[in-house]
Amino acid sequence: MASQPPKSPFEKPGFPMRINKYLAGKGFATRRGVDELVARGKVTINGKRAELGAKVNEGDSVKVAGGKDVKGFRYFAYYKPLGVITSLAGEGEEDIMSQVRIPGVFPLGRLDKNSQGLILLTDDGRVTDRLLNPENAHEKEYSVKVKDKLRSSFEAKMEKGVNIEGYVTKPCRVEIVNENTFKVVLTEGKKHQIRRMCVALFQEVSDLKRIRIENITLGSLKPGAYRPIEGAELALFLKGLGL
Repeated sequence: MASQPPKSPFEKPGFPMRINKYLAGKGFATRRGVDELVARGKVTINGKRAELGAKVNEGDSVKVAGGKDVKGFRYFAYYKPLGVITSLAGEGEEDIMSQVRIPGVFPLGRLDKNSQGLILLTDDGRVTDRLLNPENAHEKEYSVKVKDKLRSSFEAKMEKGVNIEGYVTKPCRVEIVNENTFKVVLTEGKKHQIRRMCVALFQEVSDLKRIRIENITLGSLKPGAYRPIEGAELALFLKGLGL
């Protein structure tokens, strides 16, 4: 059988196309973000509620969040409380989007169920890779309490990088606040990274709170509350992402 010639990068995308790929390609959200919106009934195709895995044909009318076309991107700072998960909730669980009634947005990144603090919410899919890709080295700051008194060598070892199950973390900045509390600034985000780093240094985390992402701070927000990110604060944030 004769081999097929390679596709030109300038060819139109093939239809039918999965709904998550279609909306992600338009910069609306990541594929995962689109799947979450579809699961919540926020996406329609030709006026009918889309289902996970649905396909879009060329010329179909695709709308998001109750039939509204997204014309401008929105950004929010949200204080995720303890016990709330970032992704879709399972039975008996609560997720962010069941707590925050802002149509069309999705959380940027994750914060585990037993942690609290700052999560960014947006409908701007362009931001995801620019913010979360560790190669871009964007700062995230945390306030951490441990159960026992911090060891005298903790700061130096944490800042240098810690071997967590075969992976050595990137250098970071640590500020000791008191005998069992410290702040740390990371530019990467491995799963449960801070907790695993502490365990490797013989410390156990009792409370972990994210207080800053780049120039966006938790500030005076209370658990479960959110605020819009706009004006000079937003301009500086987007500039740091190259947008």
